[in-house]
Amino acid sequence: MQIIPAIDLRDGRCVRLSQGKKDLVTSYSGKPAEVARAFEVAGATMLHVVDLDAAFGEVNSRNRIALCEIIRSVNIPLQVGGGLRTTKDVERVISLGVSRVVIGTVAAESPETLTKMLNLFHSKHIVVGIDARGRKVVTRGWESELKVDAVSLAKMVASLGVERIVYTDVRRDGMLSGPNIEETGRVATESGLRVTASGGVSSLDDIRELQEASVTSPARGPSAACGIDSVIIGKALYEGRFTLEEALRIREHSTNPTHGSG
Repeated sequence: MQIIPAIDLRDGRCVRLSQGKKDLVTSYSGKPAEVARAFEVAGATMLHVVDLDAAFGEVNSRNRIALCEIIRSVNIPLQVGGGLRTTKDVERVISLGVSRVVIGTVAAESPETLTKMLNLFHSKHIVVGIDARGRKVVTRGWESELKVDAVSLAKMVASLGVERIVYTDVRRDGMLSGPNIEETGRVATESGLRVTASGGVSSLDDIRELQEASVTSPARGPSAACGIDSVIIGKALYEGRFTLEEALRIREHSTNPTHGSG
């Protein structure tokens, strides 16, 4: 289970929203690059960066400056999302040195554009963000709800060649109420995709439960991986619910089945 710290950018600052609502914002740092560097020093192997202003359709050059500073400050891969809706947007971000881009609105509203992106940039660089309220997909900064459900969208993007999605239950994002493990597992199992869970992680037990779900799928039987192989964590780290080092130790124990025996 890969642990991926989140850095959400709003007006060049590191913030967290509650349920994706732009008027429910908590600011944590005016120096996102320092936050990124601290995560790397603590052991992070990837960072998840979101341009919230772009996701809401707002142009803010401070976020682009902050992103460039983050890229210069760390040596680990970045996964970046927020308002990437054209092939030029994607090309621009990848040219900065970003490893993965997260495509949300376009994947749901324009499969043709998503296909073009996959053809131009390879599936290893394109991750689809599926954000859902209930089971319905939401787009455009989570302000528009579509009729399509998350599983149907996941199956559709899989058919186009997408290999990974980030699944977020927006009602839990930033609420520290625990991730929607059941729905995340359902989307992973029915789509067959690799899935990064997002939204609601509040405790180390949440990580343990996600890890358990990643190797046991009710639909496939015991020891059948459902596809959840990573988790994005934001507010719980910023609020000090646990440290990144503590979360990483859970992962290390899971990859060492003989730990503690003797």
